Amino acid sequence: MKSVVPARAAWSRVIREGETLTITDLHGNQAVDFLVYDAHDTAVRYSAPDTIQAQGGIFLTTGSVLTSNEHTPLMTVTADDVGRHDTVGGACSKESNTLRYGHHTWSQHACVDNFLAEGAKHGLGKRDLVSNINWYMNVPVEKDGTLGIVDGISAPGLSLTLRAERDVLVLVSNCPQINNPCNGFDPTPVEMTIGSAETTTGAAATTIGAAQ
Repeated sequence: MKSVVPARAAWSRVIREGETLTITDLHGNQAVDFLVYDAHDTAVRYSAPDTIQAQGGIFLTTGSVLTSNEHTPLMTVTADDVGRHDTVGGACSKESNTLRYGHHTWSQHACVDNFLAEGAKHGLGKRDLVSNINWYMNVPVEKDGTLGIVDGISAPGLSLTLRAERDVLVLVSNCPQINNPCNGFDPTPVEMTIGSAETTTGAAATTIGAAQ
């Protein structure tokens, strides 16, 4: 039986060393905000600067290694149907929504809210939030260094797969943003599938439902 992370919802799970996590964009153009920590020592966590420096680029795709603040591998992208994912756009928050889109957006749910609520289940707080990955989000960088958030390059049913290089804790915010094109102005569900270390992607996989 397959389960999904509902639109706007949060999800978390410990992925054991060697297991795979496949994220499927069920309806297309849905950003999935993502953080990852060492499951046994959450002070060791995903580092955008270390990851960018190690791979020599700001976009993630097949072969990219999510690197920790100790410059050690956490997860590796082993398959990617899309070809490019964002590391610099950050997570939406009530504060950033208000600044960018106006005070009327203050009450809207945001990715930072999801990360804080889901992280609290694992003893994490605001100080533990770092710059996150945005799977499927299209953030081109112009020649003058400015960033854009534009229509996604994903499509319904496209997926990416990551392999855990150690036991890791994954936090996900299925982005609720409705003020820019990152979700096509209409957030939709995504699917999270964990595969065992003994199998290849998709074989004998166990699909994990949303953490409510």
